[in-house]
Amino acid sequence: MAGEECSGQQALARRRRGRTASIPPKIDSPQSLCHDPCVYDIQLASGAEQELKKLSAFHRNTIIDAMERNLTQEPTHTSRNRKMLIGLIPPWTAEPPVWELRVGDYRVFYDVAEEEQVVYIRAIRKKPAARTTKDIV
Repeated sequence: MAGEECSGQQALARRRRGRTASIPPKIDSPQSLCHDPCVYDIQLASGAEQELKKLSAFHRNTIIDAMERNLTQEPTHTSRNRKMLIGLIPPWTAEPPVWELRVGDYRVFYDVAEEEQVVYIRAIRKKPAARTTKDIV
């Protein structure tokens, strides 16, 4: 329904208001960020979850907010902060094409299973200004 947040988004909002910081579920977890059939679920690979846990609470929450805002509705549409990485061969298992979400100095690498409506977060990396995407992968 328009205007209503799904239960996963409400839980994230409560956590962001200072109760507890949380990380979206792993890929092999039966949980998902959102259960509304009109949006994509977001699931983290174990490596991405570990990378997210290493970040400060501020950066972790900023990245989770950006993933929720940019990847639950149209994760395969190019935008100012979202692009398809053509010709990139990642060191992790992913279904081509691999996408990149820009969140400040951080990059979230993901792929999408359209038929399942699931976004798989494969890696989260910090990208210094003097380096290219291929350098940080």
